[in-house]
Amino acid sequence: MIHVTQVFSFASAHLENSEGPPLIYEWDFGVILQDFDLLMLGLVNTLKITGLALIFGVPLGLFLALLRLSSTALLRWPASFIIEFLRTTPPIAQLFWFYFALPMMVGVEINPFSASVLTFSLQSSAFFAEVFRGGIVSISSGQWEAAKAIGMSRNQSLRRIILPQAVKRMIPAFLERAIELMKTTTLVGTISYADLLYQANNIAQESYRPLEVFTIAAAIYFVIIFICSLAVRRLERRLGRSGETTVH
Repeated sequence: MIHVTQVFSFASAHLENSEGPPLIYEWDFGVILQDFDLLMLGLVNTLKITGLALIFGVPLGLFLALLRLSSTALLRWPASFIIEFLRTTPPIAQLFWFYFALPMMVGVEINPFSASVLTFSLQSSAFFAEVFRGGIVSISSGQWEAAKAIGMSRNQSLRRIILPQAVKRMIPAFLERAIELMKTTTLVGTISYADLLYQANNIAQESYRPLEVFTIAAAIYFVIIFICSLAVRRLERRLGRSGETTVH
């Protein structure tokens, strides 16, 4: 199988070995028009992985955050270890482990899609756990005391008083993490899941036009992530005007 680095090497060698003055690279984006549907399919797959990782990662992150905030050491210490392990180990190592090692241990084949969703759901949950924890502890202790004074249990206080206030502060951090997650999912191509970058790689190998293909792929990422970044900054300014402190 030819890799993109080989394509670049082939193009460079062709230009260097050509007789006469150095050749000027002639851009040709026609190949993109022919295979643009494949790039769009890859984008859909990228958004699918990102979306599912958020759907599963957010509630799991809340669960881990509550365990880490628990007064019971038997719950707090394992949760802290899981969070730190998932946050500090490389996502590509986690991806390889779930795709190659886990099937051998459980005796069940895991396809690239399932391995990708599992990996990024768990990794995201660790980051979301810290966002939840930061949001919860940012609420003043007086809120807890007031809820207790009117007869609420700790769980009721958390659900009715603390979380509604904390979530508002955490929204920008959640959106920023979602942006980082989308960029990190480019790793799924290493296990042959057909995301946007994987499709771009295949098109570049077939067309020997890696510059054009990856330029368009980068432009697609830029447009989506830039729009999301603008939304995050606008939301932060709105929360700042309302007096809310955001959590990062």
